[in-house]
Amino acid sequence: MQSSIQEILNQDSFSREDLIILLSANKEEMELIFRKAAEIKSQYVGNKVYFRGLVELSNICSKDCFYCGIRKGNKIVDRYFVEDAEVLEAAEYALKNGYGSMVIQSGERTDKVFVNRVTSLLKSIKEMSEGKLGITLSMGEQTEETYKAWYEAGAHRYLLRIESSNPDLYYRIHPKNARHDFEYRLNSLRLLKRLGYNVGTGVMIGLPFQTLDDLAGDLLFFKEFDIDMAGMGPYIEHKDTPLYEFRDQLMPKSERFYLALKMVAILRIMMKDINIAATTAMQTLDKQGREKALKVGANIIMPNLTPVKYREGYLLYEDKPCINEEASECKNCLEARIHIAGDEIGYGEWGDSRHFAARQGRDIGKGRQ
Repeated sequence: MQSSIQEILNQDSFSREDLIILLSANKEEMELIFRKAAEIKSQYVGNKVYFRGLVELSNICSKDCFYCGIRKGNKIVDRYFVEDAEVLEAAEYALKNGYGSMVIQSGERTDKVFVNRVTSLLKSIKEMSEGKLGITLSMGEQTEETYKAWYEAGAHRYLLRIESSNPDLYYRIHPKNARHDFEYRLNSLRLLKRLGYNVGTGVMIGLPFQTLDDLAGDLLFFKEFDIDMAGMGPYIEHKDTPLYEFRDQLMPKSERFYLALKMVAILRIMMKDINIAATTAMQTLDKQGREKALKVGANIIMPNLTPVKYREGYLLYEDKPCINEEASECKNCLEARIHIAGDEIGYGEWGDSRHFAARQGRDIGKGRQ
């Protein structure tokens, strides 16, 4: 199959069948894909990696997704909400250490108390940093009014993972009800794009019931939707979730890891100038997971700035690394990993997606132009 892999990689675009062949690549064939992805990364986005200081704001969630450790139905979790002062302290750390940007992530809520608190935090971060910190939010489905308020308060990137672009699979990993509506999620992504956000999405790789055809469809969905950034990684089970009962259907963790790595590499080849995160889940399954993701196309790393006392409460999946590391330890570790991967860090830069800049017809620099 090696010759057909090479032939496919020489094409300008891939069919669904092409993608299935690439995703089926064996170890030797994978190297061809990885080499091509590394070349494209170097040519189109360079070997600069951007830090996004991550704050896991709250594990209070109104959703009941079957795969998630902080789902509403999990009564074992101790719920928390990081204090405003602690969020601002994390933002100040990010600013002083040249991170350039931060990500604020939380369980999904749409109530006014939550929405207003996030709006206030965004304004405070912008004021404290004199507009120097870029901000990504990942807080699920919201109304147009909320997305607009958060954008005007200072957020300019938004990650809303689709988790699967196949509606049938989507409803095998989510309840089938109005609170977990597939079309509503798609419409939220369209809304974010219309409002001017850098829009990101992503999927879990190696889910029970998932096929290579599903993953090929996910890659085509990213391309068709014209995303600016992607955050995806291997599915890792959590014992306190409904999906855990299907754990005997899972491929071995090493296979899930390399399938996720192939997804990163193929997406880099397909969408040459988007931002792709080297996710924590990659490191969970492989000690060098994030470095390997950087080598095959990823260019975003998210050091955890959440105060350590809260981190055990934000276990979306089991065996999550770095939950006891202070921010400085995490920073030093990731700096070393990035240099090992042969990349450099874009200190003090927002590192917005070049794809977004091309979409908007404007150049990007160290901040919003």
